[in-house]
Amino acid sequence: MRNSRLCACALGVLALMGILVGCSKESGNEKEIVSKSSLLDEPIIISHAFGETVIESHPERIVTISWGNSDVPLALKEVPVGVSKANFGKVGGTGLHPWTEKAFVSLGVEEPVVFDDTDGLDFEAISDANPDVILAAYSGITQEEYDLLSQIAPVVAYPRLPWQTYWREQTLLDAKGFGKEAEAEKQIAETEALIAEKTLKYKDVKGKTVAFLSFNPSNLGNFYVYLPADPRVAYLEDLGLKVPDSVLELAQNESNFTVTISAENADILKDADIIVTYGDESVLKVLQEDKLIRKIPAVANGSVALLNDDSALAAASTPTILSIPATIDEYLNLLNEAAKKVK
Repeated sequence: MRNSRLCACALGVLALMGILVGCSKESGNEKEIVSKSSLLDEPIIISHAFGETVIESHPERIVTISWGNSDVPLALKEVPVGVSKANFGKVGGTGLHPWTEKAFVSLGVEEPVVFDDTDGLDFEAISDANPDVILAAYSGITQEEYDLLSQIAPVVAYPRLPWQTYWREQTLLDAKGFGKEAEAEKQIAETEALIAEKTLKYKDVKGKTVAFLSFNPSNLGNFYVYLPADPRVAYLEDLGLKVPDSVLELAQNESNFTVTISAENADILKDADIIVTYGDESVLKVLQEDKLIRKIPAVANGSVALLNDDSALAAASTPTILSIPATIDEYLNLLNEAAKKVK
């Protein structure tokens, strides 16, 4: 079914490209003049997991897909002509996270174009946005999807593996895609300075070990452990926490950003001072009542930072250049409360 859909999309994209080529021929000299005026002195060349993307003309129309890529152009005062819908955490009326929505409004856009691609990329809507570049530095696009998107516009893909791009990399790669890498470096430096300033106020957090886990409260037979390759874990390190040896050992020879652990082996996380997980107090109660999960000392002690699924903070735990300043105080306070319960 998925392959059929992709093939149909490919045919649609190819047909549309043919129409666009026809229009280009009709507009003739006018099209040529516009193209020449926007040519870059040197092409932008971006290496990524699928090879290289070459951008020869200055992108005027930016489209972003997947998680948080919209925040990069917005942070650098560029308005995307289409972005992916937010699919987790607090989502506003436009279908976006609060900080993304606020950034659009600050740049004069009340009703941005939002792709409802929760169940798969909407190639038709992306093509209709007529992009000059498609930003996906943090994403999970496949080779097949990359090839289809590349028929629409040059694509900035992830550097190594899907869903393993840190917020700094995401910012730099996406910004390079529209010629603002230098501005992005400045923005990153400012964000790093903000993190350094804020973390000084939360001394109980600094140096504590932390494991980011994901549980299904209705089935605790297995659970997920996020590894250092995941931006959620890397961000916790930015905030002054450390990855415990148990998680580092799980990450050895592992190419995924999570591993699945049996509840019977939950006690291997005995060296985690703090647990971060999604859910509310009812989830913690379920974990503490489970005879295997409560063998994790942090669970037994209640030194657990809970991220309500429908909260802004749950979304911001996977950070972007805009979500960090919007939620860092709340996150540090939550982590600090958990750190006080460490025994």
